[in-house]
Amino acid sequence: MSVRIGEILLQQGLLNQEQLAKAMEEQRITRNRFGTVVIGLGFVKEAQILKALEKQFGVPGIDVTSFQIDPSVLSLIPRETCAKYTIIPIQKAAGTLVVAFSDPSNIVLREDLRFITKCKIQVVVGTEIAIALAIERNYGGAFNVKALNKQVEEEEDPAQKNVEIIDDAGGDDSPVINFVNQILADSIKKRVSDIHFEPYEKTYRVRFRIDGSLIEATAPPSAAASAISSRLKILSKLDIAEKRRPQDGRMKVRTAKGKEMDFRVSVLPTLWGEKVVLRLLDKSNLQLDMTKLGFEPDDLALFKSQINLPQGMVLITGPTGSGKTTTIYSALAELNQADVNISTAEDPVEFNLEGINQVQMNPDIELTFAKALKAFLRQDPDIVMVGEIRDYETAEIAFKAASTGHLVVSTLHTNDAPGTVVRLTEMGVAPYIITSCVNLIVAQRLVGRNCEACKMPFEVPEDTLVGLGVSSKDVGEYKLMKGRGCPNCNGTGIKGRAAIYELFLMNEQTKDAILKGANTSQLRSLAREQGMRTLRRSALLKLKRGITTIEEVINASVKDVE
Repeated sequence: MSVRIGEILLQQGLLNQEQLAKAMEEQRITRNRFGTVVIGLGFVKEAQILKALEKQFGVPGIDVTSFQIDPSVLSLIPRETCAKYTIIPIQKAAGTLVVAFSDPSNIVLREDLRFITKCKIQVVVGTEIAIALAIERNYGGAFNVKALNKQVEEEEDPAQKNVEIIDDAGGDDSPVINFVNQILADSIKKRVSDIHFEPYEKTYRVRFRIDGSLIEATAPPSAAASAISSRLKILSKLDIAEKRRPQDGRMKVRTAKGKEMDFRVSVLPTLWGEKVVLRLLDKSNLQLDMTKLGFEPDDLALFKSQINLPQGMVLITGPTGSGKTTTIYSALAELNQADVNISTAEDPVEFNLEGINQVQMNPDIELTFAKALKAFLRQDPDIVMVGEIRDYETAEIAFKAASTGHLVVSTLHTNDAPGTVVRLTEMGVAPYIITSCVNLIVAQRLVGRNCEACKMPFEVPEDTLVGLGVSSKDVGEYKLMKGRGCPNCNGTGIKGRAAIYELFLMNEQTKDAILKGANTSQLRSLAREQGMRTLRRSALLKLKRGITTIEEVINASVKDVE
């Protein structure tokens, strides 16, 4: 089969002899299908492979990723069978089931499917990659769609059906329970950071946030929306009768292997029901090794030197979801010794760290960052971590602590490191206090990593790199890579993320500039003159090494001000 499709591509002028030989050698090593190999090597496009498959097998070819497949059709063939043979049912009409095969020559499988489904099998062909993505998107976490539909339809009292389903949760045969459990299990397996359960007028959507991108998972019947939200609220010990106000909670899940996973739960009333968002707090994925965060060696040495000072303040800045918590926790883990007293004020406490005194903020009892900080100063601390400096009162106490023999670590929401100074002055902190207390300001972002399974060389015009800030003489050093998209990365080309950093050191020159009222642009120019590597420069280094893409560089960093 491999040689035949290769010959077809050769005849069509899509491959030359050298590419054919290289693809066949790659196939021998990887044992992947020939079409997948040539796509991965960048020799042909997926649509061209599909046309070649049509010619090879003499059956129609379809792009299976463009189909919205009915759950009742999916239930005819188990997910395990689809994954094993790289097939997927597309639609059923008048006793005929259309099935997409990556290898339509498998006659035995056709007969087995006819026996299993009690349908006549109409064969179409699809690429291996497209079918694998369609299986992942349409099946998601395997659960009994028919049973869930039947259970919802049999409930006569809409006002009571959710409570009855939840009350029956003692058994493992409830479709709602099975569905929720499977979604939670899938999220752990796929390294998901957030799960979104979203009700709409006629549909119900479940999405996973993986490496910063939202990807659709299994879509249950919309009639099950309320039952699912009630199940999640029961697990989080929230009030299932309260459907008009937002609620927040936590839940702990234990896997079959004994692993415990914490979820932070947020419930929000919307027009068509309650939207539930779960944040996964997986301590096993918490990266506390500072050498693996993404710091360049010189930046890491500077960061370590500043967090090991006996007093002063280190500020970590960036938008929500930029990895600030991971950086702070890694710093605290580095400082956590038997002879050091560390206290943290957090909202919320995301991970429990052994040997560190962590305090959860609670507005209901007026336990705020400012009040926690005041209490900390009476607890003989060496190091204090404040989750976020949000107002002048918190800033005032934090700076007092930093000036009286304590090391303070905290976060702010600013676009870059120099801009943090202006933000603090706007908050009401005097410039002389900033210059006397702040040791270092770190700005950070996250950029997606190219998927190792499908990344391939990628060429762009020289002007594109120059436009990003690369000097003309350095363009030749950039070996760009880009993930093409595969089942391993959910078709995104991105798997995992790396941090980029900007370290603004408070030295004598910057202190003088701040005391003279320098603005953000002036401080940034001064810092660059003194060797500060900006977010854009940090991102370009990741691009140069083939770690990330141009799109990620543009999205994660602002262009340098010359």
